[in-house]
Amino acid sequence: MDMEVLDDVPLEDLNYETIQGYRNRHQILNAGHPFERLNNDEYLRSIGAAAISKEDYQLHPTAAGMLMFGDEYNIVRHFPDYFLEYREVLDPSIRWTDRLQSSSGEWSGNICDFYFRVYNKIIKDVKVPFSMKGGDRIDDTPVHKALREALANCLINADYYGTRGVVIKKDQNQIIFENPGYIRTGKEQMRKGGESDPRNKTLMKMFNLVNIGERSGSGVPNIFNTWEDQGWKEPVIEERFDPDRTILTLEFVDKTNIEKTAKKTSEENKRRKQAKKTSEGSTIRNKTIENMVKIENYLKENGESKTNDIAEYLNLSSARTRKILSEMKTIEAIGTNTNRKYRLKDNQK
Repeated sequence: MDMEVLDDVPLEDLNYETIQGYRNRHQILNAGHPFERLNNDEYLRSIGAAAISKEDYQLHPTAAGMLMFGDEYNIVRHFPDYFLEYREVLDPSIRWTDRLQSSSGEWSGNICDFYFRVYNKIIKDVKVPFSMKGGDRIDDTPVHKALREALANCLINADYYGTRGVVIKKDQNQIIFENPGYIRTGKEQMRKGGESDPRNKTLMKMFNLVNIGERSGSGVPNIFNTWEDQGWKEPVIEERFDPDRTILTLEFVDKTNIEKTAKKTSEENKRRKQAKKTSEGSTIRNKTIENMVKIENYLKENGESKTNDIAEYLNLSSARTRKILSEMKTIEAIGTNTNRKYRLKDNQK
């Protein structure tokens, strides 16, 4: 999708500052790379951001080049529903602690600048253990790498012709990555990894050139492994349709605490049920004793009586009355089943 050549767009429509920032990163991370010596036009063609048009045989931006390096007002001419947003709510009493939108007009609004701006926001609360390598401090952790992968994966696999755009939401305990488009490999395969089928292959190439993202399809499994190693709640992948949307939720919540809370809740529920059962049993027993006293008084006044007469007096069913009568030691049954009557024993009269 992103390899389409935009024949009517000049290279000058791309944002020079974004391109220069990208080239600087590429050079720092890959010193001596052959692309270093290329001029801007040749460089953009080499990374897939520009291509020769079959219409006029001139260099023009590709769809990927426009998405990665264009200005928002130019991007939406080709992708009308293009929209990138970052929302941060760290204080529940404030609607937005921080917000970044591609349509604000305050910055370029392209994918490249969005990635680096948002990445710096989502890692600012990540704790970095002190670590040294070759005399230099290492400020990168598996969690940093997992967050880079999650953000890049969201942008690379977005359907920029789809609706509602890319939305990243951060609060105190989680980060949610949402992008338009279904999962091309399927949710189970995405979780399992090993099969890469990005929606925007050229965007993936450009991210890979600055050491962001995995080509082997191992990015999402690595995220799950990192969360497991940290002891956090397992990430959740959700797929919605009409409109198609993929959602990845990463929670910074201790899995052990969740299990303890669940166990505690289960035990409390069990105790409540037992207490309720005991209470209900006690109530039933008290009611039964009360009915037994009523039966004794009734038999003292009326003498031998049938089950139906006693049941009518108690306002109970015949079956329930018969059950109570069978438990009473102070009365005795006389007669056959069809003509059975009950009376008080001689020592109770």
